[in-house]
Amino acid sequence: MEDHNYNNAEDNLLEENQQKIYGIWDNVTAFLRDLLDIRQDSDRNETIESVRKDISFQGHNAWILIFSIMVASIGLNADSTAVVIGAMLISPLMGPIVGMGLGTAINDNKMLRRSLINLGVMVGLSLITATLYFFISPIKEINDELAARTEPNILDVLVAIFGGLALIVAKAKKGTISNAIAGVAIATALMPPLCTAGYGIAIGELSILGGAMYLFCINAVFIALSTYLVCKFLRFPMVRYANEAKRKRTARIAAFVGIVVLAPSIYFFVQLYQKQQYQIAARKFVEENVSYPGVRAQSEWNQETKRLDVVLLGQEVPQHVITDWEAKFYRMERFENSNIEFYQGSRTIMADNNEEFEKLQEERINDIKLIQNKDQRIAALEDELRAVSKRSQELEVITEEAALLYPELKEMSYAPVVSKDFITQQYDTTDVFTIIFKDSLLPDTRKKELSATMFGWLQYRMKSDRLKIEEKEQALKEGNQTKS
Repeated sequence: MEDHNYNNAEDNLLEENQQKIYGIWDNVTAFLRDLLDIRQDSDRNETIESVRKDISFQGHNAWILIFSIMVASIGLNADSTAVVIGAMLISPLMGPIVGMGLGTAINDNKMLRRSLINLGVMVGLSLITATLYFFISPIKEINDELAARTEPNILDVLVAIFGGLALIVAKAKKGTISNAIAGVAIATALMPPLCTAGYGIAIGELSILGGAMYLFCINAVFIALSTYLVCKFLRFPMVRYANEAKRKRTARIAAFVGIVVLAPSIYFFVQLYQKQQYQIAARKFVEENVSYPGVRAQSEWNQETKRLDVVLLGQEVPQHVITDWEAKFYRMERFENSNIEFYQGSRTIMADNNEEFEKLQEERINDIKLIQNKDQRIAALEDELRAVSKRSQELEVITEEAALLYPELKEMSYAPVVSKDFITQQYDTTDVFTIIFKDSLLPDTRKKELSATMFGWLQYRMKSDRLKIEEKEQALKEGNQTKS
């Protein structure tokens, strides 16, 4: 009897514990349901009207787009992240993209058609504005901000997906969360790729244009896809048509357009994912296998050519070591149809470009020598010019002093005379001063006296013994002037 009572007590205790566990689980699930459920607080009709209004593109929205594209282009050109962020906050590009996803989800053919048309007009206007700016901008060099928008990766896809989810959830809430919408506009970054595409058009670089438009398409497609999924999850009301045939036709058109717009997302995702996986595998191969004392390796994976380029900096690596690295690379399953090429120092190991490189190197050395010689010649000419300028200033002062000290003078000129001694083969320079007296009838003794005192004065002023004073007759000068 006691055993029976003991067993009943154990069963009751076990049942009570199970009920407690079930109670805890029910409480946790209820808490999570209340925490994460977004259906109860979603205003579907208001969200549809809000998205419908944002699709509109005319008047104010057109000018806002033009100005924001201009601001973003300036920010990219100046390599200023803060300016680019400010431009993204005021851009109206998000409306038609959300409209595409919502129109497909609720079978609204009119909304879908308006979204596609307005998005096309917005993209065209953005490209024209950005192209015009970069065409007239004096700064044409590509910088970090522009380069960052030309090579999308798998992280850009994830940002577009979760950014689009946050956007439509924020719009669906009663009392739209404007801060979330502004944050999504910054995170998804729709404008900078369009500005970068305009830059590519302005400088004629199709690779920049293609990379930037690729990034824009990724953002647009995945935002629309996220909108579609959330609207289906929240069970937005479908558009009803009086004609059943028209309803079915509209549904088929919306489904077709939706597939055309959203299907590339799968391709984009797969392509970027594969490229990212190859890059990770290539980096891992270099880190684990390419190691040699005194050598640092840098690698780059080219997805188009399926080739891994490895640059070896530092000590020279023996050829048999490189051959061993190649064998390990080709044994890897992921790189079966790929190639690897090693570059050692400044020369190519795998290609026969040594002669071309040496020739190019010699040309660069000659260019450097030529530049250095030109710099030396320029410096010598500048020194000579400064010396001539200094001598000119000194002679101007000397002529002014001569006019005060010797009022008998009418004119005074100066010229250096270079002479060569054929015996010694040496050159010598003599400062020759030519003077003309006012009075041609001045006695010769007075002229000689003035010339002698002037010679001593000029020796002191010029700090030189190589001086000569010549007298020029006034009558002869005047006769020459008349003849000429």
